[in-house]
Amino acid sequence: MHSTTSASSTWLSRNWKWCVPVVAALLLALFAAFIFGILALVFGAMKSSEPYLHAMREAQADPAVNAALGTPVRAGWLVQGNFSSNGPDGEANLAIPLDGAKADGTLFVVAKKHAGEWRYETLAVNVDGGERIVLEEDGTSASP
Repeated sequence: MHSTTSASSTWLSRNWKWCVPVVAALLLALFAAFIFGILALVFGAMKSSEPYLHAMREAQADPAVNAALGTPVRAGWLVQGNFSSNGPDGEANLAIPLDGAKADGTLFVVAKKHAGEWRYETLAVNVDGGERIVLEEDGTSASP
């Protein structure tokens, strides 16, 4: 009769060659899932922010943007920049990739929030190829 200890050590000694890569692959998959989860949270927070949503509404409704990029105008996945909001104050500095039927571009958003109100310093689309379309003049505020 075999004892439990010798049976498990025999199993491990026979199967270690495939156990090590499987455990390493599992650890790598867990690490990748963790990183993906953090990125999803960060991009989700940016994409649900008022400056992002306001800028996308303005860009998608602007006739010059629709003419230059082609409809429908959609946001790309990799938003760059930073966003912070702490109660009545905040800042946003975003570069949002845009995809259109005819061309691509980048929507730039620079905004500051004071006393609960967002003011946009920059809200413009750079169309790939050089054209720049300004959506709002400096200092205008958003209406939700």
